[in-house]
Amino acid sequence: MTDPAALQKLVTWLSPAFPVGAFAWSAGLETAIADRRVTSAERLENWIGGALAHGGIRTDAILLAHAHRAADDAAALEELADLSLALTGSKERWMETTITADSYAWAMQFWPSPALDLLPQPCPYPIAVGALAAAHDIGVEDTLLAWLTATVHGQISVAVRLVPLGQSDGLRVLSALEPRVAALAATAATATLADLGAIAYAADIAQMRHETLEPRIFRS
Repeated sequence: MTDPAALQKLVTWLSPAFPVGAFAWSAGLETAIADRRVTSAERLENWIGGALAHGGIRTDAILLAHAHRAADDAAALEELADLSLALTGSKERWMETTITADSYAWAMQFWPSPALDLLPQPCPYPIAVGALAAAHDIGVEDTLLAWLTATVHGQISVAVRLVPLGQSDGLRVLSALEPRVAALAATAATATLADLGAIAYAADIAQMRHETLEPRIFRS
C-alpha cells in the first residue's frame, strides 16, 4: 500500500482543484448529450461503464500502468506516448490529452523530480501521470484507482451540468461505478500492451463530431 505521505500527494495531484483544466473537456460526452444518447442517470452509467470496459478509459489505464513501469526510461516513455497518441481517435481528444498533460507537468514542478525531464513531447496525460507517480514511489494500482476515479468524476460533472442531472443522480452513478473502477485498476496494473483494444465506437464518433457541434460549452 502507498504510504500516507505519498497518498496525500496522489490525492492532491488528481483533485479537481489541481490546475490541469480537466473541467474544460468532455471527451465527446457533450455530443452524446446533445444527440440525446445520454439523458438520464441510467444512460450516463452505461456510457461511462462502456468506456471503462471497452473504450478509451480502459486504453489509457493500461498505458498509464506501462508508463509507471517505464518512469526512468525516456525512450520507452516516448514509445508509449506515440502509441497513446496513435490510438487517439480525434483531433480534439489529441488536444485534450496533450494540453492536460502539459498543464499537469507544469504544476508538478512544485514537486521536483528528474522524471519531469524524461517526459516526451507531446505527452499524453496518462503517460505523465503514470511516470510521475512512479517517480514519487506511489504504487501503480493506487495511481490507477485515483486516476480512474478522477476521470469518472469528470464525466459525471459534465452530465450534471449539461443533461442536467441532479447531484443525487450524479452521486448514485458514482457509487454504482465504484466496483468497475476498482476492477479496472486491478486488471490494468498487470495488463500487457497486447491487451489493448477498444470497441466503443459511439464514443469515438461522438468525439469526432464534437468539433462541429453548435453551440458547445466544452473543448472536446
